[in-house]
Amino acid sequence: MYGSPLSPRARKMMLLGSGELGKEVVIEAQRLGVETIAVDRYENAPAMQVAHRHYVIDMLDAAALRDLILTEKPDLIVPEIEAIATSALVELEKEGFRVVPTARAALLTMDREGIRRLAAESLALPTAPYRFADSLDELREAVAALGTPCVIKPIMSSSGKGQSVCKTEADIEACWQYAMDGGRAKKQRVIVEGFVYFESEITLLTVRSASGTTFCAPIGHVQKDGDYIESWQPHEMTQEQIAQAEAIAKAVTDELGGYGIYGVELFLTRDGVLFSEVSPRPHDTGMVTMATQDLSEFALHARAILGYPIPNVRLLTPGASHTLKADRDSDSFRIGGLDEALALPSTQVRVFGKPVTKPGRRMAVALSTAASTEQARATAKQAAESLRIVYE
Repeated sequence: MYGSPLSPRARKMMLLGSGELGKEVVIEAQRLGVETIAVDRYENAPAMQVAHRHYVIDMLDAAALRDLILTEKPDLIVPEIEAIATSALVELEKEGFRVVPTARAALLTMDREGIRRLAAESLALPTAPYRFADSLDELREAVAALGTPCVIKPIMSSSGKGQSVCKTEADIEACWQYAMDGGRAKKQRVIVEGFVYFESEITLLTVRSASGTTFCAPIGHVQKDGDYIESWQPHEMTQEQIAQAEAIAKAVTDELGGYGIYGVELFLTRDGVLFSEVSPRPHDTGMVTMATQDLSEFALHARAILGYPIPNVRLLTPGASHTLKADRDSDSFRIGGLDEALALPSTQVRVFGKPVTKPGRRMAVALSTAASTEQARATAKQAAESLRIVYE
């Protein structure tokens, strides 16, 4: 029980990270009467445009982050990105603040090393073989041990930044530099993964709430350079694969704890299901749920972290999403083609409202539903291709 937003009895939620996913979380929280505060490192981020108020700070600055939280005293601190001073969140949680889902989950999933060691070494979940490297020489040793091709990723990055496939030894130096350029928090450390020949990759949205653990229908997706291009729901899987995927997702999310939605990324291979990564927050591939489910991943996240029950999650229809991405840096542009995209049957468009474009940056997404995922994918792709960024 709590009062209206902006009143002394309001329940306050602070989002650390204010992109397109955070924007939808803010909207869903406001539907439940929550006062929302959006924080990011740049002005006019998408969630800032709909939150009750916002702040611009360097969230990797532990002192600045702590000062802001102590000033606002939010009831819920909701990390929406990886690049946060998680050490400050751990201390604040000890002092009585509530971090979603937990400060430990934010800390372990902030970098790929923490979560990979937890999954593979502590929980003994099946993963690709891996090594870590702190220098170009160590990277050469890791590639020699795992063989080529292999995948090289920064310990901390988002949306596939800095991720590349090393196809031959001649690629090692370029892959190292690409990882250094794309990583966050200036950590000079990478993870090297043995190449997985998978049949498909999925996201299994896993919801921990007062009602227990619930799974959404599996979401298939296609990535390019580590960042998703399209996703669809449901992804066709055997009952055995679903059981394996749910067991892996439950094991890792039970260990991380707390309430909220987790995006568990998995590989489907001929030899079984492999764990890849997990995010303790809504997942970009899960934007498709805004069209396919009775409760989107954002509505589920808001309901779960507020402590409300989630007795079930219903898939209403097959559907798909397809992104619109920028190809250059610009602060002067317009999004066009909405009339063509919205003329397609059972199609919606979300324009994120980001203030600037960057090469590869997601600026909008098309969502389509149909009688089959194949038809939905085709329509969503057509809708996204109808959209265009007009640079001025």
